[in-house]
Amino acid sequence: MNGKWKRRIIATAATLLLTAGPAPALHAGEEAKPMADLTVAFLSQYIWRGQELSQNSVVMQPSMTVEYLGFGVNLWGNLDTDTAAEETNNWNETDMTLYYATDFGPVGVSGGYIYYALDGLDDSQEVYARISLDMLLNPTVTVYREFAHYPSWYVTAGISHSIALPMAMSIDLGAQAAYLLSDDEDAYPEIGGRGNPTGEEYDDFHEGTLSAVLNIPVSGYLTIKPQAYWTFALTGDASDEMEWRSVDGDDDNFFYGGVSASLSF
Repeated sequence: MNGKWKRRIIATAATLLLTAGPAPALHAGEEAKPMADLTVAFLSQYIWRGQELSQNSVVMQPSMTVEYLGFGVNLWGNLDTDTAAEETNNWNETDMTLYYATDFGPVGVSGGYIYYALDGLDDSQEVYARISLDMLLNPTVTVYREFAHYPSWYVTAGISHSIALPMAMSIDLGAQAAYLLSDDEDAYPEIGGRGNPTGEEYDDFHEGTLSAVLNIPVSGYLTIKPQAYWTFALTGDASDEMEWRSVDGDDDNFFYGGVSASLSF
C-alpha cells in the first residue's frame, strides 16, 4: 500500500471519529456532577512516542483534569530534575488538552485538541480521535494529526486488562503499538543504516510499549500507583530513527517507571 492511500485511510478514520454524535441524555433523576483529578508522577525517564526526552534524571509530571458532561480540560507538565542541563529550563513542557468523550453502549468515542508548549522548540498542535470497545482486552484505536510545525499522522492500537487483587487493589496491564506517518522529512525523517537522514519522510510502524500499573487505594479519594513501562522499536526503520533521536545516539529500547499519586473527587 503506497503512502497516498495510507494518508487517505488515516484521514477518513480521523474524520469519522471526530464527527461522532452527541452524548446521550441523562436518565431521569440522574444529576450531572463535575469531576476533577490531580495527579503527580515521579518517573525515572521521560519517553514520548519512542523518543528519549530525558536521561539519568528523575522527571516530575503533574497533571490536572476537570470534566463535566463529557467535556474536559487537562493541563500537564514535565519537570526534569537534572540541573546539569544548563542549556534548557528544568520545566521544559506544558501541555493543554481540550476534549469531549461519550459512550454509545459498549463503544466509547472521544476527540480533542492538544497544545504542546515546548522549551527550546517550536510549539506543537494536534487534533485526535479515539474509539474503544468495552469487551475482552478493551481494544482502543487513537488517531493523532499534528498540523502546526511537525505535520504527521500518529496512530496507536492498544489492549488492556485489569486484574483485581486483595484489599481493593488492582493491576492494569497494557500493550500498545504505534504507526508514524510523517509529512515533513525534517521533522520526522527516515534514517538510513549509517545513522543519517535519507531525505525521505518516515512512514512505518514505530514503537511498542508494554505497561503495568498497580493501583493502591489509600482512601476514597487518594490512589498510589507504582508503574513500569518498556518501550521498544517495532521495525528496523524505527530502531534507526529512535537511536538517531536518543541522547547517546544508540538507544532504541527503554525500561522506565516510578510512582504517581492521584487525588480524584
